[in-house]
Amino acid sequence: MTPLTLHPDRLFPADPETRDIARRLYNGVKGLPIVSPHGHTDPAWFAANAPFANPSELLIVPDHYVFRMLYSQGVPLEALGIPTIDGSETAQDPRKIWHLFAAHYHLFRGTPSRLWLDWVFAEVFGLKARLSPETADLYYDTIDAALATDAFRPRALFERFGIEVIATTESPLDPLDHHRVIRDSGWSGRVVTAYRPDPVMDPEHPGFLDNLRRFGEVTGEDISTFAGYLRAHENRRAYFREAGATSTDHGHPSAFTADLPRAEIEALYAKVLSGLASPAEAELFRGHMLTEMARMSIEDGMVMQIHPGVHRSHNPGVMARFGRDKGADIPVPTGYVEALKPLLDRFGNERDLTIILFTLDETSYSRELAPLAGHYPALRLGPPWWFHDSPEGMRRFREQATETAGFYNTVGFNDDTRAFLSIPARHDVARRMDCGFLARLVAEHRLGEDEAHELARALAYDLVKAAYKL
Repeated sequence: MTPLTLHPDRLFPADPETRDIARRLYNGVKGLPIVSPHGHTDPAWFAANAPFANPSELLIVPDHYVFRMLYSQGVPLEALGIPTIDGSETAQDPRKIWHLFAAHYHLFRGTPSRLWLDWVFAEVFGLKARLSPETADLYYDTIDAALATDAFRPRALFERFGIEVIATTESPLDPLDHHRVIRDSGWSGRVVTAYRPDPVMDPEHPGFLDNLRRFGEVTGEDISTFAGYLRAHENRRAYFREAGATSTDHGHPSAFTADLPRAEIEALYAKVLSGLASPAEAELFRGHMLTEMARMSIEDGMVMQIHPGVHRSHNPGVMARFGRDKGADIPVPTGYVEALKPLLDRFGNERDLTIILFTLDETSYSRELAPLAGHYPALRLGPPWWFHDSPEGMRRFREQATETAGFYNTVGFNDDTRAFLSIPARHDVARRMDCGFLARLVAEHRLGEDEAHELARALAYDLVKAAYKL
């Protein structure tokens, strides 16, 4: 069996002098609490605090980072136990699923998933041998036995990981019952929600018209008029704030915004409500509603996040059989300068508004995003996201954005994950990469080491708390 080792200098610069600086910086931030301001962990985990079922249900079945790689190499999703829309049978034996995963673990070499998983295996479960077909049963039995103990229940892990606060993401139609249970339980862990209005704001979202009907019922507003529709959002945002929400999140296909005259948006809303809106009209509606969301954020103080630039469910066969969020989402080019101009013309100079921009189009870092955030008071840059939540992605971001936007127009790290156990690993990677970047600036005499220590803490902890009002 090959030993599983996590080198203490992993991800640090190879140059000895620079590496020594990175070590000093990292030692000052590695133990800071984790602030996870946006993600997709299930609040039911923390409400019920029930044991996780088994290794496969915890680490494979819900993680599209994992099964998209396996699928690309010909492993059927059915063989991994991924649930189907119609309820047709898929693999049910979690040990067999784990063996299949172990047999293909070599596929993750060089990927961030390998970094995260090895950290979980070594640090959370204490495994000493590398995962392989020969060690698959050792892994399964060790993890399965651990999950049956109280120390590995969700709340205990939350506390063990040093998580100060974690934000989940819910639809406006969600009753937020799990968040209520958490608050009423007396547990000290802080779990808040975030307002994700896409299901009632995107005319191309599956079930949109039915969602609108339910939106009106939930809020008690007459959504047959645009004014009533806006009141429904304001009503629901207030409800979310009562559940701890400090932010909204918008996963639009593009960064397009609009600021239509009242008569035009009312006519467009009537078209949307009829179900006859064209793709261009759907885009125009989404764009105008981003501007409305910015207006509401000024009024209620919620931080706004825009996550554009992905062709979701690119594989229609997978979509038809397994549904959304099954690893078939692909980044697309995204423009920000012209797309955001209508919103920025109206609200970009507002100091009381925070809009955090994310991108899957790295070509926009130095050309568009850094110059925009380096000027408009309302804008901040989110960290590398999704496909770029990786060591090289983090390095490219800092190299391309820092000279124009600086560090203080960014918002620290954001893990944006469903994979609960990987959260400390992801934050550790970000802290190591930022310390390595800062160490290079110190070694090149572009930054004092005392300044680098301040920045290391800001990037790991202070900026995210301030940006998200946590």
